[in-house]
Amino acid sequence: MAVQRLTHLGICVSDLERSLPFYRDALGFRELGTLDVTGEEASRLLAIADVKLRAVYLERDDTRIELLCYGNPGAPVAGQPVAMDHPGFTHLSFRVDDLESATAAIASCGGRVLGETRIDNPRFGAKAIFATDPDGTRIELVEAPGDPAALPGGAR
Repeated sequence: MAVQRLTHLGICVSDLERSLPFYRDALGFRELGTLDVTGEEASRLLAIADVKLRAVYLERDDTRIELLCYGNPGAPVAGQPVAMDHPGFTHLSFRVDDLESATAAIASCGGRVLGETRIDNPRFGAKAIFATDPDGTRIELVEAPGDPAALPGGAR
């Protein structure tokens, strides 16, 4: 059996009313649909007893994400950036045409700009910084010349 395709990346959020505008307005995703999940099969699949989940699917640049908000058992309090060296999902990365306006949009939509991470690399004509969504998921923003679809830093 072969894998057919990547369908989406799941991001657990503590508050959909706060996170939806962040991903939609600051990062440019468009909403595709919503799914409410409960019941025994869902509880077994997710390994969460008495699960109550609302999932919202978003898309941009042919990439889909699923925002997962649990009503039961409820998400633990979040907000601190997850360390980059912890195993598992570390960040989303976006190429931007103006780092300053992108960071302003992030801040105005409830995200946090991690100013201490900013780099300006004159050798490559590039700038980069990390920010977080309202729950602490890291968002990398890169302003660089050339093809926005190219791998960063000359990776091959």
